[in-house]
Amino acid sequence: MYGKRGARASVVVAGAALLVAGCFGGDGGDKDDKGSDDKISQQPKGSDPFWVNPEGNAAKQVAAYEKDGKAEEAKQIREIAEQPTAQWLTPESAEEEARGFTEAAQRADRDAILVLYNIPHRDCGQYSGGGAADGNEYRAFIDRVANGIGDRPTTVILEPDAVLHLVDGCTPDEFHEERYDLLKGAIGKLKSLKNTKVYLDAGNAGWGKPDQIFEPLKWAGVEQADGFSVNVSNFYTTEDSIKYGKELSAKVGNKPFVIDTSRNGNGPYTEGDPGERWCNPPGRALGEAPTTKTADDLVDAYLWVKRPGESDGECKGGPKAGEWWPEYALKLTGASG
Repeated sequence: MYGKRGARASVVVAGAALLVAGCFGGDGGDKDDKGSDDKISQQPKGSDPFWVNPEGNAAKQVAAYEKDGKAEEAKQIREIAEQPTAQWLTPESAEEEARGFTEAAQRADRDAILVLYNIPHRDCGQYSGGGAADGNEYRAFIDRVANGIGDRPTTVILEPDAVLHLVDGCTPDEFHEERYDLLKGAIGKLKSLKNTKVYLDAGNAGWGKPDQIFEPLKWAGVEQADGFSVNVSNFYTTEDSIKYGKELSAKVGNKPFVIDTSRNGNGPYTEGDPGERWCNPPGRALGEAPTTKTADDLVDAYLWVKRPGESDGECKGGPKAGEWWPEYALKLTGASG
């Protein structure tokens, strides 16, 4: 009916872990700060308290296009570069990255957004397969992330698809009990930090019905989290995502949720192989800009969890999952008007 969309478009790839604590050469100013017009700047804190990474892939592409005299292309990619996007941590350097990203965000007086994507048996062996070797390795990973975050303001999106793949039959039954335990333990550990919010991933509006996933979310500890996330790396409209999220919220103690609006401006792709409509679909567009001023009291934020311009995987001419793909990024901005 919906196909497995598992591959996470923002799995960190070689070269993406450029960050160590304190490596950023500036904290980035608000848009109304004085300075050069070409600076990658922060959004106004009142409506968008999240950190813009001034050295992300999109920012580097802006600089490259400007250097090559491609002013129009640079202007288009700036639409992505100047919005806050989530940072997907590399498991091998998770503590250093978590510390570096959160320190850089704190210097800019903003909150970092981190994605933890390292659950054992991740993505059912598809484009983004992998994850921790076992439960003990995953617990150590969570400990390292927590050490890196410390008391700095951080929003964590926890394990995209991890609960969904328990419900859709993708993850073998023998791994279910451990996964619930690991997710619940991760929420507990992260919530013990002073200023960390945790949103457990809960699938998307095109997957199924809230009746199928609300109990598994509870078993995974959603009631101890700040809420849940929907539409991560997917394309369902904000309207449909709000409807799905509100129906699900009513079944898990009226928990609030966040929506990934990074690429949902034109809604989902409805042509081609149904099993791969989620993977680098053509004709998509940037969605609502990240903000905490949303259309519904239950929606804590619109976020760009998936980083626009990074591939979903080796499909439709795309590079490996998580690799920057400037041609696709340009199409996203062009399609958005």
